[in-house]
Amino acid sequence: MHSTPLTPHDALRTYWGYDKFRPLQEDIIRSVLDGNDTLALMPTGGGKSLCYQVPAMVKEGVCLVISPLIALMKDQVENLRRKNITAYAIFSGMSFSEVEKTLKVVSESNCKFLYVSPERLETTLFKEYLPGLGIQLIAVDEAHCISQWGYDFRPPYLRIAALRQELPGVPVLALTASATPEVQTDICDKLNNPSVPAQSSKKWNVFRQSFERPNISYSVFHADSRINKILDILNKVPGTGIVYCKSRRRTKEISDLLQLQGISSDFYHAGLSQEERNRKQEDWISNKIRVIVCTNAFGMGIDKPDVRVVIHADTPDCLENYYQEAGRAGRDGKQSYAVLLYDERELEEISRQAELRFPPLETIRQIYQAIVNYLQIPIGDGTGDSYDFDLNEFVIRFKLDAHSSLYALKALEQDGWISFNEQVFKPGTVQFNTIKERLYQFERENPSLELLLKTLLRSYEGIFDQPVFISELQLAKLMKADVDRVKLLLLEADKAGVIEYAPRKDKPQLQLQRPRVRVDDLRINLETYKFRKDRYIRRAKQMISFVKDDTQCRSRIIGVYFGDTAIKDCGICDNCLSRKNTGLDRQEFDSMAKTILDKLSTKPIPVKELTKDWQGLKRERAWKVLDFLKAENKIELDTNGMARIKGK
Repeated sequence: MHSTPLTPHDALRTYWGYDKFRPLQEDIIRSVLDGNDTLALMPTGGGKSLCYQVPAMVKEGVCLVISPLIALMKDQVENLRRKNITAYAIFSGMSFSEVEKTLKVVSESNCKFLYVSPERLETTLFKEYLPGLGIQLIAVDEAHCISQWGYDFRPPYLRIAALRQELPGVPVLALTASATPEVQTDICDKLNNPSVPAQSSKKWNVFRQSFERPNISYSVFHADSRINKILDILNKVPGTGIVYCKSRRRTKEISDLLQLQGISSDFYHAGLSQEERNRKQEDWISNKIRVIVCTNAFGMGIDKPDVRVVIHADTPDCLENYYQEAGRAGRDGKQSYAVLLYDERELEEISRQAELRFPPLETIRQIYQAIVNYLQIPIGDGTGDSYDFDLNEFVIRFKLDAHSSLYALKALEQDGWISFNEQVFKPGTVQFNTIKERLYQFERENPSLELLLKTLLRSYEGIFDQPVFISELQLAKLMKADVDRVKLLLLEADKAGVIEYAPRKDKPQLQLQRPRVRVDDLRINLETYKFRKDRYIRRAKQMISFVKDDTQCRSRIIGVYFGDTAIKDCGICDNCLSRKNTGLDRQEFDSMAKTILDKLSTKPIPVKELTKDWQGLKRERAWKVLDFLKAENKIELDTNGMARIKGK
């Protein structure tokens, strides 16, 4: 690479073409080069990758980057190679020979970066090559995944600490865009070398950028008609936009409606082929289309600086996800908007999600019994053996709910009963893309697809409303056809636009970590399980509170949630602007709003009576608070001049 040692600024200029670092980057890099374990909290688009890439270019040897995001790993490797930096990636789904070949090349070349998914860390093959890889730095991306108190806990991350025993003295840089103070502490604890006594462990250096985004105006709207509000926003805010949706079906629906209104757009989700995703992404980045309507599968690793608006057509289930996605707006520092749309039904659904995601012990035991029956494992046997595990075939055979089964598997994994690697596997999914009347016409016009479509309708409930797991093998049996023929028919129906079909991927691996026990003897740590559930409920409540709060600065709510207590009111979110428009300071506004809502909490009251306690200028301001509460759908006024709490 270079005959003389590089300085961090040399590396920055030589490989990335920048003359100076962004705030905190240089401090983080110095900490890493001094050999310190370092935690860096930097917002999405804050330049996290440079914090390990620059020191890796300055140091001798290889930087091991651990990341759960396969697409992001591939992008990073390609970007580094374009700069003539040798980089490789090993992830779930690669064959044994592919992994072995990659490890061999890394150990024998001038490789600087090896990207690895956490599942690969404890494989025999990886451990065999580890001593010869010359690793001098471990970078842990998406580090919040190691904390079981966090929103995206992934058990394979817990293996990283064991890796440190094999690499004594090698510093760790943990990176995340969003972690609460509790999760920050947990990240550092979980990443400490387990062979070093706690009292002897060096203290972590923690760097946190402000969560303030002074150029982003956050706002929240109650919207019964999402598409009308989205059109209204896009017509008012010129420039590039992202619209986030919870379901794949909605991405296409909304994109089609935007196109009908003359707004150039396309849709994007994980069910599309890699070629389609790449094309759509490139069209959006190069401004061939203005708006991308997508699920949260879109955005990781994409640094488009001129996004003027990010709209959430559906409410995320936690502030961590919302902050990351909204933060893709305005990376060029210019005025941008993050708009969240909601209705009451959706907030109620978020409140109920915890019961689905944390099934009771009886359900977990039921799934465990079904697993060992499915795999035909005798009592006392099975430890360490790895089995192909087709989740979709499993739930069909035992007539189980797919979502309950998946969350029960996660509970068993998090408690150490099984290891379930679903990264390499994605069951096939199908969703009908048309109304039933049009479907009947399509069947008459396409008789070769009639049997397939009728079998799908008979076999899978809710297939018009959302993507459902399907089994190509099961369909083939029902249709008395060859499975390859069924796959071709599914692809043909997808191409015709009558269904959305995402083909299945390779089967995942399920491994028993303990010998099989009788189902009545299965125990999980209910205290820890309840703690995780409580944390999930707390995150959901925080998200709902953010949506419903119509007085506090939204930027400040986000900052305080992540431990940034020094953050100031932004002055440009919907709540800050409402206070400015009323001419009230926050304390007076909050007081008046509370008084009005308290009065209306028991019964409707004439509007004039609501303001009679205030005189002169105060009465005028009270009317402004009333107007604001009405605009935010907190209260409603009828034709008789009566005010009431909305919905009461």
